[in-house]
Amino acid sequence: MRENWLADAVLYEVYPQSFADSDGDGIGDLRGVIGRLDHIASLGVDAIWFNPCFASPFVDAGYDVADYLRIAPRYGTNDDMVELIEEARKRNIRVILDLVAGHTSIEHPWFQRELHADGPDPAGDRYIWRTEPPAEGWSVDIPGTPAWVPSPGPRPGWYLKNFYDEQPALNFGWIKRGGKELEGVGGGSGVVGSAGSAEGDPVDGPGPLRNRRALRDVIDFWLGKGVAGFRVDMAFSLVKDYGIADGVEASAGIWREIREWMAGAYPDAVLIPEGTEPRTGKGLAFDADFALVIHGAHASLFDNHAAGILPFQEPGEPFFDAEGKGSTRPFLAEWSRMREADPERPIIMGTADHDFDRLCCGPRTAQQLGAAFTFLFTWGNVPCIYYGDEIGMRYLPGMPDVEGAVCNPLYNRAGCRTPMQWDDGPNAGFSTADPSKLYLPIDPEPGRPTVAAQENDPGSVLTLVRELSALRRATPALRYRATAEVLSEGYPFAYVRGGTHLVVVNPRREAAPFSLPPATLLWGQGVEEHEVRGFGYGIFELVR
Repeated sequence: MRENWLADAVLYEVYPQSFADSDGDGIGDLRGVIGRLDHIASLGVDAIWFNPCFASPFVDAGYDVADYLRIAPRYGTNDDMVELIEEARKRNIRVILDLVAGHTSIEHPWFQRELHADGPDPAGDRYIWRTEPPAEGWSVDIPGTPAWVPSPGPRPGWYLKNFYDEQPALNFGWIKRGGKELEGVGGGSGVVGSAGSAEGDPVDGPGPLRNRRALRDVIDFWLGKGVAGFRVDMAFSLVKDYGIADGVEASAGIWREIREWMAGAYPDAVLIPEGTEPRTGKGLAFDADFALVIHGAHASLFDNHAAGILPFQEPGEPFFDAEGKGSTRPFLAEWSRMREADPERPIIMGTADHDFDRLCCGPRTAQQLGAAFTFLFTWGNVPCIYYGDEIGMRYLPGMPDVEGAVCNPLYNRAGCRTPMQWDDGPNAGFSTADPSKLYLPIDPEPGRPTVAAQENDPGSVLTLVRELSALRRATPALRYRATAEVLSEGYPFAYVRGGTHLVVVNPRREAAPFSLPPATLLWGQGVEEHEVRGFGYGIFELVR
């Protein structure tokens, strides 16, 4: 069997426009990342995950792709990406790119050609069009919800979007759900025709087949340049179905086809989905699941609502909160569900990501991060460090709506996308540009955390993360393959990994009673024989 290197990896997410600016234009770039690779390597990172780097008008921060085969000029060139891959490899770091597979930008040449056509492409439409007014189905204009958008050009009718209006859905086929007649959904070349027709293109229609070949070509192009794999945005939104579920299952089938090809052409490359891969009773195409920050498992642990309200999650008290009113039960139940179909399945959990908040959000301070990082590096998940979390960067409220950051009126993603804080120089060392030209404002607090200030501080968050990463690498019982037995699901949260190592975390301010078994402390602070002090954490080797 192929060895899944991802399972034991530590990932690092780079939001490229906010990481490091090498040319002084106020926006981060690839050469800026190259200059900071030693910092990333110092964290024990095995792979960098980049948010989209392809050419784009940046209506949605690069998730609206205008050319899959070209690095966005704001970031550099294809040669810069190749150099970054090579320099990272010298430090034993792989590079994973974000792949937007289900939609493009309206500026993509594919869309512009169809927009200015009189009707369907003889070779099969790449997008989904309809000629009749939408009568039912997707009509709520909420980003992330498919909806019909009036054609802005010569072609009559409507096209289907995937997220924002400027992100038309690619045509991977349509599922006729349960034989139901769907008014206004027609067949042929990705076009919705006369009322009463039942289907759009089947998944093996000419337009869908063109797109499947193109998707494989894009993957082949970047893997051929040394990329180690892809995190796929909205991975299961390819095939459309008014009932959603059948389309999701058909989308998973497309990825299984791609996986079969990759197994022969690029056996070491990985695929990571946005979220959990659906269990269809067939083989799984992706190498892990992703417990997203905006989903229930992660939110129940860390979402304190200081970044806003997630409309698709029931608000509750997070477990990692100083008041100690949360519970691990929602997380443990969801974790068990994710592992049920395949107990060996790796699950990625980030410290945070580009879509919501940060660990240091609202009242949560750097003092509280020891317990959080200890859990994230020892529970058995694949940890992913969101850039800046390794120094305790804050989520900044009130940031401007830049490049689609406010996709829902209840929360603002810009607060977790602010520039990386390197030192106490101008713009925190991120850029030499005038502050007014920065992608987003720098944290204005005089005492904001920086890499330089924490570099040689044994009590810093940065030192803590480095030490945890090294301990995880040196201790197989703390990685994903070892068993996890929960001893205490409350405060403190205590569990045994691999039958040999005890982990104890108390994220609340108040001390928590705990009877420590015979064990040797390997790392941590605040864990005593009969209690765990507030914000305490520890990793022990059990005495046998």
